[in-house]
Amino acid sequence: MRQDRRNLLRWPLLAAAAAFAFSATAANAETKTVRLAQQFGISYVPLTIMKEKHLLESEGKKLGLDLKTEWTHFSNGAAMNNALLSRNLDFASGGVGPLVTAWARTKGKQDIKGICALNTMPLYLNTIDPKVKTLKDFTAKDKIALPAVRVSMQAVILQMAALKALGKGHEHDLDKYTVSLSHPDGLAQMMSFKSEITGHFTSAPYMYIELKNPKVHRVVNSYDVFGGPHTFNVVWAMGNMYKNNPKIVQAFLSALKIAMKEIHDDPAAAAALWVKANHSKLPVAEAEAIIKKPENTFTLVPKRTMMVANYMADAKMVPNRPKSWKDMFIDAVHDMPGS
Repeated sequence: MRQDRRNLLRWPLLAAAAAFAFSATAANAETKTVRLAQQFGISYVPLTIMKEKHLLESEGKKLGLDLKTEWTHFSNGAAMNNALLSRNLDFASGGVGPLVTAWARTKGKQDIKGICALNTMPLYLNTIDPKVKTLKDFTAKDKIALPAVRVSMQAVILQMAALKALGKGHEHDLDKYTVSLSHPDGLAQMMSFKSEITGHFTSAPYMYIELKNPKVHRVVNSYDVFGGPHTFNVVWAMGNMYKNNPKIVQAFLSALKIAMKEIHDDPAAAAALWVKANHSKLPVAEAEAIIKKPENTFTLVPKRTMMVANYMADAKMVPNRPKSWKDMFIDAVHDMPGS
């Protein structure tokens, strides 16, 4: 009887221990929400594929992670940096310029770094003003739309182009003509031929759509400014993400590689998915043609990012200068032939 009584007394203890073990296991298996953001344009098709096919979630499962994703759209990289710093975002994406800004200003603190590149793509400055043939021809009558005045990738390249075309000390001459507008809004306003916007420094597909109109011509091709192909978009994150959650970063890179392979293997399917997901009015055939243009490639390898960093450091736009592109990117991509 005593033995039976002791066993009865043990049951509550065993039950409590089992409940504790179960709760601990459940906590370890708790779903982790990863918040990601992209901007507007076909340059973000790898992220669109990742989102629509839930690739981060599936790659996370292979590593024992239970991931949930939340995706948002931003109109510029500066807004993404604010979201990162306020801890409302885990992975940001945008031009190299905003990454350089974030890396330089958080070095030794939040330690924002690039995760990888998204593409190698040119940016065009188009205009509807027939009198504007070169940067020297823009006047106070012109307004140039770009994602964010002075700090967006387009704004930085415009300064680099002005330095090259107009000479040292004139890199900011065109800043006063720039206006912050999202790519879709910049396209709509310039192509209305009724607004103050006469120029638009933009990306695919918007720049190609504009050039279909005979009244539009190109003034600047960013590849000419850089002396060759360069990275347009990159992904970056806070130090607490890539340091404390290496498996999530590993899953992200794996998912992105899968998305890029799908783009390479079946650009028509990638174009169709992007058009549908973004409710774009662009015909799928045109989206496919843009994806297949030789000047547009989707790759994780950062290219000519140091040209942006060095310009921004020279222009005193940032407080730190990287010694190498590797300073701005996580160790996981250092074996790539970046620049």
